[in-house]
Amino acid sequence: MKTIGLIGGMSWESTVTYYQKINQIVQEKLGGLHSAEIILFSIDFAELAEYQENDEWDKAAEMMKEAAQRLEKGGADLLLICANTMHKALPYMTGVKIPVLHIATATAAKLKEDGVVRVGLLGTKYTLLQDFYKAKIAEAGIEVLIPESEAVEEVNRIIYDELCRGILRDSSRDTLLKEIANFKERGAQGVILGCTELDLLVSEKDSCLPVYDTTMIHAEAAALEALKED
Repeated sequence: MKTIGLIGGMSWESTVTYYQKINQIVQEKLGGLHSAEIILFSIDFAELAEYQENDEWDKAAEMMKEAAQRLEKGGADLLLICANTMHKALPYMTGVKIPVLHIATATAAKLKEDGVVRVGLLGTKYTLLQDFYKAKIAEAGIEVLIPESEAVEEVNRIIYDELCRGILRDSSRDTLLKEIANFKERGAQGVILGCTELDLLVSEKDSCLPVYDTTMIHAEAAALEALKED
């Protein structure tokens, strides 16, 4: 079994889900008392969020690079960034030799498997408005829809001011479900929960569209990769 390196803490609320899901899949596949071999480096998200807000992506990328190098030195065979937004840092993480399993690539593969050609995307304003994430989905031949500008800001606020702090509000769930309904009206065949905290508030049973939970998709891809024979 390969050792999985997790860069977590973005936020710790969703990192918990990664750890649970990866171990559940390994136990299901191997049976008995088996669990995953995982090394976790959890960053202080307050510092990273400040860099994001101030558009200091070079400093944010340096945090990711340092975390990745520490995991690599610790014996990790593959790496996961346990967040959608911080995949923006990947091009700057030079010197990291172990493979990084990209969350958008894993999500695009699932969408293609289901025959989805148009999908709505919810996430931070950075994930929604910049191309580092959407381009990976588009490369798979899938059209990506995002909310209108005011809704982009509101979804971003819900993520940072509420979900990353463990605050779950019915009113915010209603806001997200309204955006999903808008995606359906625009012809979307599903919705990507493109922030690893969104599944804390929205589930398949709530949504009028099939939900593609990036946390679960990413964690499953990591577990299956770790179990592959060399």
